[in-house]
Amino acid sequence: MSRFEAYVAIDWSGAKGRRHKGIAVAEARGDRPPRLIRPDHVWSRTDVLAWLLKRAGQEPTLFGFDFSFAPPFAERGSYLPGEARVPETAREFWAYVDSRSGDDDLGAASFLEHIHRPHFYFGIADGVKADFVRFRQCDARLNAQGGRKTASAYDAIGAAQVAKASFSGMRLLRALDGKVAIWPMDPMPAAGSAVVEIYTRIYLRNAGMSGKKLRSREELNLALKGLGSPPVRLRFEPNDHQTDALVTAAGMRALAETEPRAFAPEGLTAKLARTEGWTFGII
Repeated sequence: MSRFEAYVAIDWSGAKGRRHKGIAVAEARGDRPPRLIRPDHVWSRTDVLAWLLKRAGQEPTLFGFDFSFAPPFAERGSYLPGEARVPETAREFWAYVDSRSGDDDLGAASFLEHIHRPHFYFGIADGVKADFVRFRQCDARLNAQGGRKTASAYDAIGAAQVAKASFSGMRLLRALDGKVAIWPMDPMPAAGSAVVEIYTRIYLRNAGMSGKKLRSREELNLALKGLGSPPVRLRFEPNDHQTDALVTAAGMRALAETEPRAFAPEGLTAKLARTEGWTFGII
């Protein structure tokens, strides 16, 4: 059994601005259905940061964020090849991104659009997309298992892009660093709360709903049933951000409580932990 009292999944957003309809927060605890935290609230990223810091000190909670905790490093030996004075560990890179991003609400669009523009793909004018797209070792492992991780931290265009969310997330990690354990950059602590990277598609696949965006209570409860969770009883039809958070919270709980390898996945080395990190759920 896991030592955590609760599992929280945060569907994140890297959008510009100070409030973000794309952020949703859900919690699973005990054997109860997962629930949305402040479902009517339009979260800011700094709201999430303040709420997490308060909650982390109250009870041991595993928090999951759906963005890449670091860009790929192993493939090319650098986060931003050809650039001078770019750090070579994730923790130092978070500080680097934070110090060069003046955007509102922990945003990092300026880092991609201006500071290091040549490294990111924004459209056909930049050339061939494949020349920009790189993946981490955990992403490659997931793809080898049929997990279909297709979005790269260097792809900054389209609805499926994760670059803006990931780089704004690195600013969040910088703010959390030293206050809450961030796995696997930090070892999983024997007590207290921790933060991990999540990928919703892993839990949708575990639930037998691979490749689907869930936009109804019926679909959501089918997924929860596949994860061994009781159904939710919402009074409204959830959006896909809310269903992603609810399913992932339930999936994190199921994985942590039944899979001995959850925090010791095959392929995670000390160097990868320092540089690229790992997605919780890839084992």
